[in-house]
Formats: sequence, structure tokens, C-alpha cells
Amino acid sequence: MGFAGPAFDLATSALFADPNLSVEIWHRDMNGFFTRARGILRQPDEITEFGAARLLSDTTRIDIRVADIANPRPDEQILIGEEMFLIQGEPARDRERLIWTVDLVPA
Repeated sequence: MGFAGPAFDLATSALFADPNLSVEIWHRDMNGFFTRARGILRQPDEITEFGAARLLSDTTRIDIRVADIANPRPDEQILIGEEMFLIQGEPARDRERLIWTVDLVPA
């Protein structure tokens, strides 16, 4: 595991604070508690191979700082604007353990 250092943390904070790159989110945990945070939304196309077929599907992912949401869990909710999503599968942290990547599905 690498060492991020204060400069990297400052740069990460600036990215997540930038309204051109990030969106406001609300996280609802299993106990019903809401946490406000910012996330960087990504919606890449994903290609899955199944035998000779290649399937193209839309995905929705969001990056969230661990400092903002310490432990997101599967089936908890993320509200982005007027859209509600469920966390699908186990969120994964980056190498520096500073950012969660969370797969979402519409609720």
C-alpha cells in the first residue's frame, strides 16, 4: 500500500468539492441514517463476453471519499438528485484506501 500524504489528500478534496466534477449525494444506511456527501459519478458502457456473444450494458458507478462515508454496504441507498439507487455488490476501496468505488442500480 502506498502513502498518499497531505498533498494528495488536498488534491482529492479539491476534486470532490468541484461542482463541475462531483455531485451531491445522500447515503442512507441500513439503520435509516442519512449522510450528505459528494461523489464523482461515472456511467461507462461495460462489455461482457458470453460465449461468442458480446453484451453491451450501461453501468452506474460513483466514487465516494472514505472520509465522507466510512462503510457503504450492499443494498443501502444513494440518492443523486431525484434518482434513488441501491448499492450493488461490495464497494471497493482504491489502493490508498481513500476512495470507495460503488456500483449502483436503480431502486
